[in-house]
Amino acid sequence: MLGVLLDGGALLAGELAYAAGITAQTASAHLAKLVDGGFLTVEPEGRHRYYRLAGGEIAAILESLAGFGPASPVRRRALSAEAQELREARRCYDHLAGRLGVAIAHTLEDRDFLVPEADKRYALTAPGRDWFGALGIDAGALRPTRHGVARQCLDWTERRHHLAGPLGAALLARLGELGWLRRSAQSRIVQLTPLGRRELPQRLGIPVSALAMSNS
Repeated sequence: MLGVLLDGGALLAGELAYAAGITAQTASAHLAKLVDGGFLTVEPEGRHRYYRLAGGEIAAILESLAGFGPASPVRRRALSAEAQELREARRCYDHLAGRLGVAIAHTLEDRDFLVPEADKRYALTAPGRDWFGALGIDAGALRPTRHGVARQCLDWTERRHHLAGPLGAALLARLGELGWLRRSAQSRIVQLTPLGRRELPQRLGIPVSALAMSNS
């Protein structure tokens, strides 16, 4: 149940029970303990109660724990149109996730702008600092967290890392300011605009295949 919430979304107890393959009664008992333990928060909305991870720190803990055992499949219902859009590009807390977020992160790695380090951190190289600067992001002005300025966040749909931390948040915000991405006001969906579809391949060399399924 914790794993299926790694994208930063909120789900009902019934949806979490289905994902875990347990009864709703069993799920409710476990969810109550997870809320009491500070792993989850619960938000009432009418007669429904939505559960989500208590924050990015909890997501980082879960990601680290996931490395100690084999990956197990998660039961999911057939993806709706909205769920498919969420898989393509979405907000994961304050940064970009989904297929597009992973493509950007790994292109930054391929160009040696970001270098993976221990403890799920990213080191920002001098060329990377220059690239972000040209985009309008002063990486030196970002306040690092205890995980640094940039860290790797495991994308639960793609099973690969995307860029998180202050640098990841700044990148999502800047791409929105430039008009390359458009955030949905009703959900975590992020849409790639026609301008972004043109600029990302030119500025970063994102493969066209990574943009093929994104919305225009």
